[in-house]
Amino acid sequence: MAKKILITGGAGFLGSNLSERLLTEGNKIYCLDNFYTGFKRNVEHLLDHPDFELIDHDVTEPFDKLDLDVDQIYNLACPASPPHYQEDPVFTTRTAIFGVINCLELAKKTGARMFQASTSEVYGDPLVHPQPETYWGSVNPIGIRSCYDEGKRVGETLMFDYHRQHGVDIRIVRIFNTYGPRMNPEDGRVVSNFIVQALKGEDITIYGDGKQTRSFCYVDDLLEGFVRLMNQDETVGPVNCGNPGEFTMLELAEKVLAKVDSNSKLTFHPLPGDDPKQRKPDITLAKKYLDWEPKVALDDGLDQAIAYFKSAIK
Repeated sequence: MAKKILITGGAGFLGSNLSERLLTEGNKIYCLDNFYTGFKRNVEHLLDHPDFELIDHDVTEPFDKLDLDVDQIYNLACPASPPHYQEDPVFTTRTAIFGVINCLELAKKTGARMFQASTSEVYGDPLVHPQPETYWGSVNPIGIRSCYDEGKRVGETLMFDYHRQHGVDIRIVRIFNTYGPRMNPEDGRVVSNFIVQALKGEDITIYGDGKQTRSFCYVDDLLEGFVRLMNQDETVGPVNCGNPGEFTMLELAEKVLAKVDSNSKLTFHPLPGDDPKQRKPDITLAKKYLDWEPKVALDDGLDQAIAYFKSAIK
């Protein structure tokens, strides 16, 4: 059955891909974005669709005047890469907190089910590996990343408080590193950094010794997890969604260089403050409740991402 769905941050990397998917499934999509890190070009191909509406609005501002009546809300609005969320940390915190509140108020008013895009950053620099949802994390509350880390943690708190106090129907996902088409070439994330630098023949920037690990999930896999979580009734979450394949930064750089056939050299720089040393999701709950696990291997996903960036940076 077709639904009326609000996607905040809908012109961003994840939001635009999700908008496209849910639109093709026959839903009415309200795509809300203030274009702080999203781009209108990401959804231009959807603008003429009769069931797609683009709304220029800041998620930190109340939704009262928008007169929205929706069945589902996906809250994806928040700067998500370190350079972007550290550029204006106060705004990042406002987005992470007031954005959730405004979405929850709309959900309370309309009876909509609300999905919150949380993050593996709630685990901080983890002392438990891999990270299960029961782990409370190791987060520096006053560090340069805390505007995002703590903002997302408070977002989860608000979700559960509105759920318990007001009966709002909620779903929470914790996203691990995701990549794919429509990533911003200048967003500062490691996959986009390495690919763009390799394509341009620039030095590959490695922070620390390059032995820190991440787990990389292709965007289509992640969105499948989103939709399955949103449309089931066994759990409200939080549920980890990410690829449990674990790679060092050096391994990722070597894969990218080989695929691009680049002569770029590796250069090493100091590790940024509070940068996690390890990151790998325990996806036991996703398998149990969603029958979900990633299908796209890193090698295959990188091929798709590289093809996109070749066209994006011309």
